[in-house]
Amino acid sequence: MRNLRVICFDLDDTLWDLSPVIERAEQLLYQWLGEYYPRVTAAYSAADLRRVRMLAVSRWPELQHDLSELRIRMLRQIADATGYDEEMVTGAYSVFIDARNNVQLYEDVVPVLQQLSTTHKLVALSNGNADLRRIGIAKFFNFVYSARDLGVAKPDRRFFLGAAERCNSQPQQMLHVGDHPENDIAAARYMGMHTVWINRTGAKWPLTDTRPHYEIENLHQLQQLLQP
Repeated sequence: MRNLRVICFDLDDTLWDLSPVIERAEQLLYQWLGEYYPRVTAAYSAADLRRVRMLAVSRWPELQHDLSELRIRMLRQIADATGYDEEMVTGAYSVFIDARNNVQLYEDVVPVLQQLSTTHKLVALSNGNADLRRIGIAKFFNFVYSARDLGVAKPDRRFFLGAAERCNSQPQQMLHVGDHPENDIAAARYMGMHTVWINRTGAKWPLTDTRPHYEIENLHQLQQLLQP
């Protein structure tokens, strides 16, 4: 990796654990709806809202790259069903997205990003809707590219080609670090990028037709890999 110019990082489940974040965000949203829009919680349980969210994925498959718009449409559907207007949708989305960006970074994230940002161009590549400015780590990244920005989601090859073009780099000059075997590792490797699978949970590699170039348990090990 001598000619490495760019290090790309996935966000959700790579720099923080996403599941508790979404669970808490949906709990706070449900509590807020109960306080300000009680017809919603009278008609829907918290589990019902999760089912509506899953059905929205099937109803609007063209929005798989735009989780924010998908969430807004789900909320609009609920508002219409319970006799509320767009003000509810706007307020509810604000409550959710604020909580969604209240993440607990893994302990290795800040020190490693801080150090690597002095030696490489760092880029965030994510299918999600995290806001790195709210989270407090945007200063370490040269660019942030989301599926919503690019119009396609990982593992679509256009996602990685678009990122490479915007970074003015060739794929072989880029390293992608992520947790998802298909969306991050297989897709990036197929495009000619170096790949590092961050496996914080000790999972078994699930794919038979490809493997990551490297596997690590934490970002401190990434620093070691990049030492000359």
